[in-house]
Amino acid sequence: MEFDDVILGRRSIRGYKPDPVPQELIKEILALAIRAPSSMNTQPWNFYVITGEPLDRIRQGNTERNLAGVPHSREFRIGQPFEGVHRERQIGVAKQLFSAMGIARDDKQQRQDWVLRGFRQFDAPVCVIITYDRQLASSDDTAFDCGAVATALVNAAWSRGLGAVINSQGIMQSPVVREHAGIADDQVIMKSIALGWPDHSFPANAVVSERKSVDEATTFVGFESDGWRQRK
Repeated sequence: MEFDDVILGRRSIRGYKPDPVPQELIKEILALAIRAPSSMNTQPWNFYVITGEPLDRIRQGNTERNLAGVPHSREFRIGQPFEGVHRERQIGVAKQLFSAMGIARDDKQQRQDWVLRGFRQFDAPVCVIITYDRQLASSDDTAFDCGAVATALVNAAWSRGLGAVINSQGIMQSPVVREHAGIADDQVIMKSIALGWPDHSFPANAVVSERKSVDEATTFVGFESDGWRQRK
């Protein structure tokens, strides 16, 4: 794919075919992802790539603990609930997804089932857990760098015909994930990424979240100066 095709075409995939993903293809995607920039070349990220029975055990443990009301134990700080325009955007994409899936506002059972899909890694055949080195945990640059590698990973996957969705529900019950993925104590669990072949018949996969415009997001400074006009 051309770069623009990847960036403009990629969307979050929440429904997957059960077909396995070759390990060599995953390595190829990771080799592209780790070209992401990092602060002073620290490269704080590590990946735990999980499939098969270990992933099934994580799905089961996440679901059981969630239904039992066990408080979340996410290791990467969750922050305060969204407010204002950020809350509006959160609600907006939820409305898009529920509409695509035919989930009514008052259908509590279907809404809960949708939430549990996240705890099950959206039933994807592969889950990638991104962790970072604990010795760098006090640096905000570390989280920024891991976000960069996660973005690079999902774009690389899309360029190879794979779908992905970055999610937090899959790592909300960190003891389950840590146990069955064998995550080392010197690592902090940051995010999970569901990965696999998109099921194009799954309605939510057609959803493209709305984006604010360049004009809304950007402030240009100094471009109207005489010197700049002359250089143009």
